[in-house]
Amino acid sequence: MKGVGILLIAAVLIAGMAGCGGDGTESCTLNISSTPGGSVTTPGHGALTYDKGAVVSLVAEADDGFRFVGWTGSVSAIADVNASETNISMNSNYAITAAFEAKFMVSAGGLHTVGLKADGSVVAVGRNNDGECNVGNWTGIVQVAAGLLHTVGLKADGSVVAVGLIDYGQCDVGGWTSITRVDAGGYHTVGLQADGTVVATGWNGDGECNVSNWTGIVQVAAGLFHTVGLKADGTVVAVGWNDYGQCDVGGWTNIIRVAADWGYTVVLKSDGTVVAVGWNNDGRCDVGDWTDIVQVDAGYAHTVGLSSDGTVVAVGWNDDGRCNVGDWTDLVQVSSGNAQTVGLIDDGTVVAVGDNIYGECNVGDWDLN
Repeated sequence: MKGVGILLIAAVLIAGMAGCGGDGTESCTLNISSTPGGSVTTPGHGALTYDKGAVVSLVAEADDGFRFVGWTGSVSAIADVNASETNISMNSNYAITAAFEAKFMVSAGGLHTVGLKADGSVVAVGRNNDGECNVGNWTGIVQVAAGLLHTVGLKADGSVVAVGLIDYGQCDVGGWTSITRVDAGGYHTVGLQADGTVVATGWNGDGECNVSNWTGIVQVAAGLFHTVGLKADGTVVAVGWNDYGQCDVGGWTNIIRVAADWGYTVVLKSDGTVVAVGWNNDGRCDVGDWTDIVQVDAGYAHTVGLSSDGTVVAVGWNDDGRCNVGDWTDLVQVSSGNAQTVGLIDDGTVVAVGDNIYGECNVGDWDLN
């Protein structure tokens, strides 16, 4: 359900996609830049030119409180997309992103909210009828994802744990290994493997778990009844329920983040703009005028975006105040749930607005750092 609620801070290397040497020269351009959370220290920032065929060292270094999570973009020429120190063969002009995320994070689920602390432990508040908040004994966690009625945690060793509703097998992740990202949907769970393939378990009545043939994936998002994958070349794939066109993503390019929820898909482009498809009765897809965005997340009927200056924007259903985020500042991550929006402040404290019938917004005393 959540686009894992995880913070995507990117160092973006932007270049044209025409083959280098096409103008009669034998050089290729690498245009490197970065945003907060880390930087590319080798070869540095700026527009850099290399001889065609040159092998260029890449080193990405995370800031304090963040970790490197992988390279995205046109990564076919990168030796190891999961390594912070690797190299790229300059056979063309490439667009590459070095992605970082905070060591602490929040994830808003159906009627509960989950927080990952910097020490790898996890806290949760809200509805717990199915045990979705029973995370107190988890350790060594590097990412969390709150689904509709279950919670998933990725461990540092690439294994996965899950608690909550088990009726459809959505928590059957005990045998998963070499996982680098997870997301929890309505009744299914999706895992990205280190080799760019994807695994899924749980409800598959709409084909949302039919991801076994996906390759070259760098991020996944689990909606209520559909699954979205971001490919290394910046294109997007989707499977599952498509009554509202939420899986009609075939023409998208230059995407660096995907998120999905009930009946719609929203993505962040490399230029900081946002696009969305699917059900839009409450205006959840009205993101066409957003700019300078660094992270997006999709809720049940609302969409939130984190701006580069740490402020937040939101559109969609707002009868319960879930979009009342206009006064938030110094945010480093946002996550949207069923009826709540949760924000992580740069000091590790947390804010939340929206429906609080189960206490899912009772995060005022959290300090995740």
